[in-house]
Amino acid sequence: MTRLPDDYFDQLYSRAADPWDLGTRWYEQRKYAITLALLPRQQYRHAFEPGCSIGVLTALLTERCASVTATDVVPAALQSAQQRLDDVGRRNRVDFRQQSLDESWPPGPFDLLVLSEVGYYLAPEALRSTLDRECPRLAAGATVVAAHWRHRVDDYLMTGDRVNDIVAETAGLHSIASYRDADVAIDVFDTADGASVANRTGVPIA
Repeated sequence: MTRLPDDYFDQLYSRAADPWDLGTRWYEQRKYAITLALLPRQQYRHAFEPGCSIGVLTALLTERCASVTATDVVPAALQSAQQRLDDVGRRNRVDFRQQSLDESWPPGPFDLLVLSEVGYYLAPEALRSTLDRECPRLAAGATVVAAHWRHRVDDYLMTGDRVNDIVAETAGLHSIASYRDADVAIDVFDTADGASVANRTGVPIA
């Protein structure tokens, strides 16, 4: 198995419109706040968010990004995400598409890649080959963020820590920030030189 089948997710959304309580749970709100706070740039031109689910993080990304391309394999999730963006008045800034992470990514170019709670739906070798194929197409100096649940889930094809390790091993990525607690691992990389936020923004170092 290279990835969890689409009907696995179809069944989840048939039982609940928001299977992981992304829109109501404080844990998720806090995780998204940490993820966004770790991004080194205040604004981005075009973000890619595979596995967008019901669009909670997508809506937050539109506050930092001129445009977002967001994908998911479940039509019901995409419909909820579109409604959420309509509700906040930023639907015109998001291109929603139905597809999986391991399919060819939309053309971009993307200066922000957000892998949030999606990597472990692929087998390790499938994630490796996907990143090797697609990351060279990111814009120069792009930011890549990986945020994943650290506890074992029997259905998933690997742990969140393993996902982030695979992302970290991707050629051309430089680590610039990292956060860990008992529940979530968040790592941030760029495709430039790994300069700190202070260096990027002209803050005197010495």
